[in-house]
Amino acid sequence: MIDFIARRFLLLIPVLILISAVSFGIIYITPGDAAKNALMSPSGGADERSVEEFRIKHGLDRPIYIQYLTWMGNVVRGDLGYSYMTNESVAGAILRTFRATFQLAILSMLISLIIAIPAGIIAALKHGTIIDDIFRLISLFGVSMPNFWQAYIMIIVFALMLKMLPSSGYVDGSISHMILPAITLGTGYAAVTMRLMRASMLDVLRQDYIRAARAKGLPEYIVISRHALKNSLIPVVTVAGLNFGYLLNGSVIVETIFAWPGLGNLIVSSILNKDFPMIQGCILFIAVIFLLVNFAVDISYAYLNPRIRYETGN
Repeated sequence: MIDFIARRFLLLIPVLILISAVSFGIIYITPGDAAKNALMSPSGGADERSVEEFRIKHGLDRPIYIQYLTWMGNVVRGDLGYSYMTNESVAGAILRTFRATFQLAILSMLISLIIAIPAGIIAALKHGTIIDDIFRLISLFGVSMPNFWQAYIMIIVFALMLKMLPSSGYVDGSISHMILPAITLGTGYAAVTMRLMRASMLDVLRQDYIRAARAKGLPEYIVISRHALKNSLIPVVTVAGLNFGYLLNGSVIVETIFAWPGLGNLIVSSILNKDFPMIQGCILFIAVIFLLVNFAVDISYAYLNPRIRYETGN
């Protein structure tokens, strides 16, 4: 198991190097001069002297490979630079906004799994019945419903009409402010996860070892909980891991609607302001989050199905 984890971890290194190059290159992919874009006035002009001073100050006058190596050296030490707009530390801004996003992501993920896994199991066990049809209809509605529309409906119903919950804003540690955005995100992901859980459970229930377990006279709850559930969770873990990665990186639309000061809002404001150090830092941070989530998913595969680490050899 340790060898399996070590191999997976070593595979992250070349990916991180490639991602760092892409993150750094965003400043050169953007049309126009980076210094002029950063100093562009509302009227559309930029003072040439100020632009040249800006280039020298931020090292934009040096060769690109020197800039990249300098930036990477700083990144390794945890220094992602400073915002062009506010002069705030990029790492500090990301960690500050990530705290709000992390809280929302955890609650959204819990809501998603609490709904999806039991519903998927019940739908599979009641395959072909009216209960299965109802669950499939609900999941289809959840998949088809845009989250921005759901967000506005929930604000109208629970905040404006019933006055049960705040419509927007963020208060650290306040569950009431998290409920509406978390339900909006969680139910959307739950619909997809539930359909996958149902399909996976149906596939497992048709396997020979399940029929053998039932033929031995094992109680149905033992067959489901000990034999069917663990194997049917493997594809669900993949989707849940990706969903959690998206949640940790901030849902731009939902965070904007609910005025949630998370990572999604930071990314949008940085792009609008052409704040390149902040954009670079956010891209790198998002990539690292996805890599770590996928790494955790790989480890969970090996736990759920030990044959993976022995048969695949990678």
